[in-house]
Formats: sequence, structure tokens, C-alpha cells
Amino acid sequence: MTETATSELDDAFHVFDTTLRDGAQREGINLTVADKLAIARHLDDFGVGFIEGGWPGANPRDTEFFARARAEIDFRHAQLVAFGATRRAGATAAEDPQVRALLESGAPVVTLVAKAHDRHVELALRTTLEENLEMVRDTVSHLRAQGRRVFVDCEHFFDGYRANPEYAKAVVRTAAEAGADVVILCDTNGGMLPAQVHAVVSTVLADTGARLGIHAQDDTGCAVANTLAAVDAGATHVQCTANGYGERVGNANLFPVVAALELKYGKKVLPEGRLRETTRISHAIAEVVNLTPSTHQPYVGLSAFAHKAGLHASAIKVDPDLYQHIDPEQVGNTMRMLVSDMAGRASIELKGKELGVDLGDDRELVGRVVERVKERELKGYTYEAADASFELLLRTEVQGGRPLRYFEVESWRAIVEDRPDGTHANEATVKLWAKGERIVATAEGNGPVNALDRSLRVALEKIYPQLAKLELVDYKVRILEGKHGTSSTTRVLISTSDGTGEWATVGVADNVIAASWQALEDAYTYGLLRAGVEPAE
Repeated sequence: MTETATSELDDAFHVFDTTLRDGAQREGINLTVADKLAIARHLDDFGVGFIEGGWPGANPRDTEFFARARAEIDFRHAQLVAFGATRRAGATAAEDPQVRALLESGAPVVTLVAKAHDRHVELALRTTLEENLEMVRDTVSHLRAQGRRVFVDCEHFFDGYRANPEYAKAVVRTAAEAGADVVILCDTNGGMLPAQVHAVVSTVLADTGARLGIHAQDDTGCAVANTLAAVDAGATHVQCTANGYGERVGNANLFPVVAALELKYGKKVLPEGRLRETTRISHAIAEVVNLTPSTHQPYVGLSAFAHKAGLHASAIKVDPDLYQHIDPEQVGNTMRMLVSDMAGRASIELKGKELGVDLGDDRELVGRVVERVKERELKGYTYEAADASFELLLRTEVQGGRPLRYFEVESWRAIVEDRPDGTHANEATVKLWAKGERIVATAEGNGPVNALDRSLRVALEKIYPQLAKLELVDYKVRILEGKHGTSSTTRVLISTSDGTGEWATVGVADNVIAASWQALEDAYTYGLLRAGVEPAE
């Protein structure tokens, strides 16, 4: 491991990531050491200055992470940070085992958590206010003497400042005088608002002269805003987590904070060209923690630059900047046009261009597509989440209403058998024509839809070997509106992958099996189109 990462950025402003510690406290996240190493590589690739790896000595997993990170990761941009607490009351830092574990981690930077709220000192640490200051002074001084750079997190700072501002500021002064490079003001309970953060940070900066940072939790939904308010007030160190992961509702989200600093403030906080990796890194980390990326996350969400209303589409056709605050390519995202019953001509024209379908200047054709979409969505179809089905509809209209066909289905049947022993059997049979050949195929599956998928694959793979790569990766069912008792309209969305990309198709019918079949037909048809196979005559 490179002890001191090289970067073209100076030390004037810090982007500090704590996904591996604070972010890992989110409900539903349980990181293995391999997960932590993978996320650390992604964060270093993104270009953050500091990666807080966890609390060595507190648990075996974090201790192992630091040992493996030293051996396995050659940090190019980031420095690894070990997290721990100030020494125990009544002891010395040199004798404290957990302080020793921080040094043994090999991390060049240490973040110490210190109590800045007088009631926490007295009730949680069960010591005096003066002894708490000595704990800060002794631990920072000891680590500095051992050649470590030290940051100090003032826990519950804003609540402590409200209760006893002079003592909260005394903790900041003590840490800075002992040699802490940065003192971080933590909104640990996440209850602050931007104007309050700005006022407190401004005052503490003026009264202490210390270099300040900000650590904001998102309990009021203001963590990103609070972080930027602190920067406005003079903070030069921001602590964030990838995708806002963290305990309770989360932390300040790394990606909108960094994007705002670079694009709105004009601060150079990432190495050249790394901002364009924002969306990729966000989604890659979501994959590691096994959480679906939020489609509506600022800057990096699938819907961040998606446009639906016809009025918006008309303006975007003239100039995309009229309804976008930045060029999505700046953060590695793309503009998307959504096709729905709100679609107008401009929406269809832009979507056709996005999909590579030339509509020319045929206003009649565009009008037919608009009406067809509105008619289908009235029945329950949705095309904003099913681009592949929309492209097939669009190509059908371009061909004068003649569908794109690779096979002709004669019939299909799915059987679910409930056996006396409590087990179930699912079997499907498909009869179809492809390239002049009649094919009958039967297959079993772990459900009726899976059986249909397998039977269709069995029927077609010999004629279209390209289908062997296809895999159904997601399946969603929604019951739309009930009509008579249990009778209802069902919509099915299927996501399919060929190993290099994914596409979504939709089916709507009065039962889930029929709706699933429609979506499957579209998925296989689009897969063959994507593979460059010529349609059957």
C-alpha cells in the first residue's frame, strides 16, 4: 500500500468519505472485508482525499481490513484513515490499548471522536469536563508525536453548543492547540437546519481560529444543505458517505456534495476528469452493498435527467439547458425522454432519436405514435419504464403497422399442479412457427412464468442461438384497477440482460400469466433485434 497517496490536489479543501464506518451503520448493510476493500478501491478511483476505513481494535473485521488494505491496495488519490476514540478517563494515551490499535493499523491519518456536549461528558463518559479536555489534549498530542496526522470529530457538537457554547468551543480549541489538523463539527442527531449551521460555524471559526470541518446526519433531510452551509461559513473539510448511507436516515450524500462543490462553487475537489465517473461510482458501490440505486437521487439517479411532460420536451428539443441545471454528461449521466400519455410530438421525436429510430419529418407518423401510446397507456401499459417495448411499438408504426417478427406464436399453455404431498409442479407448452418450421416445446420451471420462459427458450434457441445469452434479471407485477370482485388488470414489467446491457418490456392483461407472456415475447424479440438478427419474412 502507498502510505501517502499522490494527487494533483492541494490540502486546502478536504473531501473525506466515511462510508466504510458511518455508512456501514445503515440498516440492511453488512459489509464483509472483501466488500470494504472493493468500496475503498471505488472511492480512491473517484478521487476523494480521505477514506475512513473503520475502528481497528474494536472488531476483528476492521482490524483485518486495515491489514489487507496495506497489502492489497495501492492508493492513488486517497489516504486511509483509522477511526477511534480519545483515551479513557484516568489513563494515559500511551497506555491505552485502543489508541495503540490505531497506531498499529498503519493508517497515516487518525480521526478521534471526542465529546463536545457537557451532558454527554458527565453522563456517558462519567468524568469531569476538565478531564475530557485533558483526554483530547493527551490523545492528539500522543498520536502527533507518533507521526500521525489527526482529525478530531466533535460528537454532538451542535447540541452541545446550544447547551453550553463556551465548553463546546473549549473542546475545539484544545484539539487544535494539541495539534489536530482539522476539528470537525458533528451534527450527530441530524436536527440542524442550514441557517443554524451557518451561524454556528461562522461563530466558532471566528472565536477559535481552528480549521473546521462538517459532519452532517440527514434526519431533517438537510444533510447536503447543512454541509454546503458550513462550507459557506468557512469549513474546508466535508465528511460524507456514498449515496448517503448511514444510521437512521443517513448521512450527507457524497455525490451531490462533490458535484455542488465542483459545478456550483467552482472548487477543484477531485482530480481532473473524475467528476464524470460520479454516476458509475455511485452505482458500483450500490452493487457492492446490495442495495438498488435510488432512481431519483440527484445527479446520479436514472431519473435525474428524465423528462416526461410534452411542454418540457418541446423546450428541450430547442435547447436541453432550458430544463436541466447541468449537462448530465458532466457527472456521467444521460438525459432520457420518457414516453407516456403526457407525451407530445416533441417527446416522441426526441425519444426516437435517442433510440436510433429515424422518424424524419413525418408529422402524420409521429401523430400516430402519440395516439397509440395514449391509447395503450389508457389500458394500463407504461412505456416510461419499458423502453424496449416502446421501441418495438415505434418500429411497428414506422413499418406501417407491420410488427417486427422473428416468430409467430400459435398457442401457449401453462399448468400449475397442486399435489397431495404439498408440492407443486409448473409446466408450460409453447407452439410457434419460426423460419418456416413449426415447433412445439415443453418445459418445467419453478413457477408458471419461469416455465413459459424456459419453454420459449427451448423452442427458439436452435434457430436463434443468440438467445442463449439472455437472462431474465427482474420481474415486477402490479395490480392496476379491480373491476368485478377479484377480477383486475395486471401489468408486468420484465428486465432482461444479454450480459452487456439490460432492457425492459411490459405486458398488460386480465391475468398475470397472459401479461407475463406479452412481456416475454417483447423481451425475446428485442433481444434478437439488439443482436442484429434480421426479422423473419
